[in-house]
Amino acid sequence: MSDETYEVVTPAPVMPGLRVAILGTGKMGGILLQAFLKNNLVATDQIFATVHHPDRALALSAQFGVEVTTDNLAAAQHADVILLGVKPIQVPGIIEQIKPALSAKKLVLSFAASVTTRSIEDAAGYDLGVIRAMPNTPAMLGAGITALCSGRFASEEQMAIAQRIFQTVGRAVVVDEKHMDAVTGLSGSGPAFLYIIIEALAEAGVNVGLPRDVATLLAAQTTLGSARMVLETGYHPALLKDAVTTPAGCTVDGILELEEGGLRVTLIKAVKRATQRARELAKG
Repeated sequence: MSDETYEVVTPAPVMPGLRVAILGTGKMGGILLQAFLKNNLVATDQIFATVHHPDRALALSAQFGVEVTTDNLAAAQHADVILLGVKPIQVPGIIEQIKPALSAKKLVLSFAASVTTRSIEDAAGYDLGVIRAMPNTPAMLGAGITALCSGRFASEEQMAIAQRIFQTVGRAVVVDEKHMDAVTGLSGSGPAFLYIIIEALAEAGVNVGLPRDVATLLAAQTTLGSARMVLETGYHPALLKDAVTTPAGCTVDGILELEEGGLRVTLIKAVKRATQRARELAKG
């Protein structure tokens, strides 16, 4: 038998030295926490998380090997980047709690829906770097899309950090803040609209004789593959549609039914209505 021993080398984190606090480690906060560890973005001793209940804090700490507490101020004091994962109505109170920990060198990265960067800056009371994020639920599988917008005082370096953070759960795009409500209506609400489309396609498959599990698989994988075609070829969706639509074939008859049923207009109206609601929520 060999007496050789092997040392297990732990790779250095992608962003060494960056300390991150997640205030409100709920659904999206938990997704980000797991993504940070999975992608080795930062080391476990660089992450500080908070939850509301002590029992939950102990459970999360044991599960992920990071410091989890119920003390938002303590977590914020340790961090360079402070992620706000709390409900929108809780944001002003959280900012008031962590004020002693804030400084011009720190970044507050909020993914509380409809909360503006200006409202966070005003609550802090000085020139604080704030970036607002709108992720969506496919982030759970690393297939999300997050829109980011910068507050008045956030630097390009801080935006680069925010992009890298959300690239751990999918793609990230930078937009002007005036577009964030539209982002909410399209990519934030969009998964729900697409689930209805997948469900309808599967029901149609059952209606024409397919087993339900086969119909659902065909509908879901077709949706996934079609999305990848748009993303990876760079072709306009209309061009890809035309490539499937042969003259006098099956697809063109189906498209005519979609147009007659108003699917295109209905989807546009759904995004517009969701965007309008996001604007209403932003105004309080």
